Amino acid sequence: MIPVTVIEAGPCVVTQIKTAETDGYSAIQVGFGARKEKHVSRPSKGHFDKAKVEPKRHLAEFRVEETTDFKLGQELTVETFAEGERANVVGWSKGKGFTGVIKRWNFKGGPGGHGSHFHRAPGSIGMAATPSRVIKGTKLPGQHGNSRNTISNLKIIKVDADQNILLVKGAVPGANGALVLINKIKGAART
Repeated sequence: MIPVTVIEAGPCVVTQIKTAETDGYSAIQVGFGARKEKHVSRPSKGHFDKAKVEPKRHLAEFRVEETTDFKLGQELTVETFAEGERANVVGWSKGKGFTGVIKRWNFKGGPGGHGSHFHRAPGSIGMAATPSRVIKGTKLPGQHGNSRNTISNLKIIKVDADQNILLVKGAVPGANGALVLINKIKGAART
């Protein structure tokens, strides 16, 4: 048995092609998910009309070496990937709000009872005379989660073209139903 994550991947549509001559770099913009026309602004509607595609809910940009392989309105499906291929998956981790050092950085904390006034505090964080400041990067309480994370080198176990589903070995960042970006690894050998 292999633990996998099921990802609905597409169909996506090419909504813009960027070239080195016009934009300074080569990339394609891809749209995913239907959007009602009444919820689209006029500039966005013009953008989608230029590509001759229906309005999309999500847009993402992928760098490519050659833009000649793509054309506006082209549909990209899971058939882009092959079984056994490796990919990087990018997503946003679950947000946990403002948390203390025990939850955020796995600090041990102080004793729970017997008159102790040190339970979940971080303890001493700076020096006395030299350098008499808190050093940059010190682990402190703050925003936890809700950050962009990349899980590298995940193996694609199965490609189901009928249902636009990828089965990827292991876990990917984010909650159930969250949006993720899947990038092929350049020059990776199939294993």
